[in-house]
Amino acid sequence: MGLNKKKILVNGDTFVVMLSQQRIKTRVKQLAQQISKQYKGTIPVFIGVLNGSFVFFADLIREVTIDCEVDFLKLSSYGDAKISSGNVKLLKDLNCQVEGRDIIIVEDVIDSGLSMEYIRNLIMQQNPKSFCVVTLLYKKEAVKSPITIDYIGFTIPRDFVIGYGLDYAQRLRHLKAIYRLQTK
Repeated sequence: MGLNKKKILVNGDTFVVMLSQQRIKTRVKQLAQQISKQYKGTIPVFIGVLNGSFVFFADLIREVTIDCEVDFLKLSSYGDAKISSGNVKLLKDLNCQVEGRDIIIVEDVIDSGLSMEYIRNLIMQQNPKSFCVVTLLYKKEAVKSPITIDYIGFTIPRDFVIGYGLDYAQRLRHLKAIYRLQTK
């Protein structure tokens, strides 16, 4: 793998910068300010969707100015593929109390919407006070299931993306920018 700031080569694929580290940082701060304002005076539960959201989740939590709890869900719908299989499985359930609580789901990317539909159904069965979704990336053109997203960092095309928590076969999550697969 060759690595430089503008272009990354992985398994014969070329990835180019889509969102810079600074642009991501600025947007995360804006999202945190909006969420902090909306949930002022409450103690919501932020639920990160593993593995991809962990970088965004950590940065978002450090920027909010309200008290909160955190928990994580882990789903599987990709495996090592570049596109979702469409089959969503729960790999790690919640440890927190959901009933009567303000729930904020933190996702790295929403594309088909199937995982978020699964999460919404799972959470709503437990009678939360409210349910909110924040995603760093939204692939509007790829959505197959209508879902409500309360906070969107960036709307992007269907491109396969890596970095800032997003992986390619479990690798490259450490990259500080987000890169898109360059098509020929």
